[in-house]
Amino acid sequence: MHAVRLRIRWRDIDNYGHVNNAVYLNYLEECRDRLVEDLFGPDAWDFVLAHVGIDFRAELTQADGEVVVRCAVAGFGRSSIRTRERIEKTDGTLAAEAESVIVPRSPHEPTSRPLTDEERAVLQRAVDASTA
Repeated sequence: MHAVRLRIRWRDIDNYGHVNNAVYLNYLEECRDRLVEDLFGPDAWDFVLAHVGIDFRAELTQADGEVVVRCAVAGFGRSSIRTRERIEKTDGTLAAEAESVIVPRSPHEPTSRPLTDEERAVLQRAVDASTA
């Protein structure tokens, strides 16, 4: 499972004094982007988010300082990748659980494309590593 530490910024806080629910999605995106970069290299892979589902478990506030965001490849299909994602406080408290589906983009047209055999091999190693 890939993990990143992210600082909770003042601008992340809403009028109720906690991290706005939409910002949780930004935190997940940051980790997901880094996972894809680690798997396929920097600037080597274009993708779009096709689905995200999130369950909020605990509020985050400025006092939490940082979060740890985790993302792993849960599976893949012909032209999509499923991920499992978590946002945790630094003490390990679960703040949110999520899943997403990302789809590789064609480099020359605004459409999706199937995964190559090489990409599928990389993804299978990632799935195997996350279930070990």
